[in-house]
Amino acid sequence: MTDDREEGLDKRRAQLGAELATKRVEAGKEEAIEASAEASRKGYAQAMKLSSEFISAIIVGAVLGYVLDRFVGTAPWGMIVLLLLGFCAGVLNVLRAAGKVAKPDPAERQNGGK
Repeated sequence: MTDDREEGLDKRRAQLGAELATKRVEAGKEEAIEASAEASRKGYAQAMKLSSEFISAIIVGAVLGYVLDRFVGTAPWGMIVLLLLGFCAGVLNVLRAAGKVAKPDPAERQNGGK
C-alpha cells in the first residue's frame, strides 16, 4: 500500500515537472515576444522624436523669417535665410540626438574652447 502511494506521488511529481517545463518554455517565448515588441516601440518613439525635432526647427525658422520680413520689410530674404538656418539647425539636432555628432562640452564653452 505504501509502495502504491509512493508510485502515485512519483507519477504526479513527474507529471507536474513536465507541465512546469512546458509552462517555462511558453513563458520564455512570451518574454522574447514582449522584448521584441518593446524594442520596436523604442525605435518608433526615437523616430517620432527625431522627426518632430527636425520639423519644429524648420517651422521655427520659417516663422521667425516671416516675422522679420513683416516688421523689417526685407521680404523674401529674411524668410529664405532663416528657413535655411532652421533646416541646418534641424539637421544638427537630429545628428546630435542620434549620437552621430558630439554634444558641445559645457566646460569648453566656459573656458572659451581652451
